Amino acid sequence: MEENKIIGEIQHDFSSRYPFLKIEFFEKKIPGKTPARLPVNNSLKMAGRNQFRPGELDIYDTMTVKELEQLFSVQFGLLVQVFRKSGKLWLETTMTDNWTLKQQNEHGEEIAIAFRPKNDEAKKDSDLTRDDNH
Repeated sequence: MEENKIIGEIQHDFSSRYPFLKIEFFEKKIPGKTPARLPVNNSLKMAGRNQFRPGELDIYDTMTVKELEQLFSVQFGLLVQVFRKSGKLWLETTMTDNWTLKQQNEHGEEIAIAFRPKNDEAKKDSDLTRDDNH
């Protein structure tokens, strides 16, 4: 990961690969000084992070969420949380951290499809608003 890379670019790259997932970066907790999780401004460069160490991180479909989060922490000193799209909400994947990135993304896609109105249902709904003269 390059020093000049902006956090928002990393988030964008990740979501481009996994459109139903997103990653958020947080400051590591300093006891008595910061809340449990303080979001990192996504316009900051990676080099601005206190414990950032340049290097490469290979992300692959069979990697679990837990593995990804641990790699960011160990290799780059960054606290990362993966979220999965669930309808209109983004849910933390803490209960399913042992799922692979591919499984998480596919589950998010399944939920998105379930929330999408079907053409027939949309037509039926519009028919309900018509009166007998139309």
